[in-house]
Parts: sequence; C-alpha cells; structure tokens
Amino acid sequence: QVQLEESGGGLVQAGGSLRLSCAASGRTFIVDTMGWFRQAPGKEREFVAHISWPGRITRYADSVKGRFALSRDAKNTVYLQMNSQQSEDTAVYYCEAKRSGATSYDYWGQGTQVSVSS
Repeated sequence: QVQLEESGGGLVQAGGSLRLSCAASGRTFIVDTMGWFRQAPGKEREFVAHISWPGRITRYADSVKGRFALSRDAKNTVYLQMNSQQSEDTAVYYCEAKRSGATSYDYWGQGTQVSVSS
C-alpha cells in the first residue's frame, strides 16, 4: 500500500501564493504518477495537475496553467506551487497517486483546505 500525507493548505488573499506538499510513503516504488485534484463546495472533484515519471512529464488543467507549478523531489514528495490565486481556487485539495500500469488513481490523501479571500 501507499500512504499520502498532504500539508500546506490555509487562507490566502487573492493574488497571493501557497505551496501544497504531498509526501508518499510505503510501497512508493509501484507509483509512476502523483498529483492533485480539488473539490469546491457544491461541485464535483476536478483534476488540477499531475506529474509522471520517468521523464517528469507534467499536465495541468486549463484553469491553472501559468499559475500553478508541480514538482517532485527524490524523496517521493510532490509540491504544488500556487501563484496568483483566485477565489475560484477555493477548494479542498486532494493528493493522488497511480500505480504503474493502472488506468486510474489508486491512492488518495485526506485532503487539505485552501481558501482564497477576495
């Protein structure tokens, strides 16, 4: 199994920045993709960004392109740098991970709240 622990959420003013972290532990060698989804009140969960390896291939939702940046370190932690935040970014952010060869995400974190005040 793989465990995911998120941190870094909080309250930020519009235009500000936050950085989320997601640390993976356990059988991390089976994972080839990690990233983030988010769910705003009354809305469905939506894809934000992910990074795949080898090759550090990143993909972003159109709504965050140019504002958010995803990176991964050698210790299986991924970071979501969120800049120029907008009120529409307010949501619970969930870290996810996918096993190599799987077609959907297998592991999820508990979620961390991000609130952007206008």
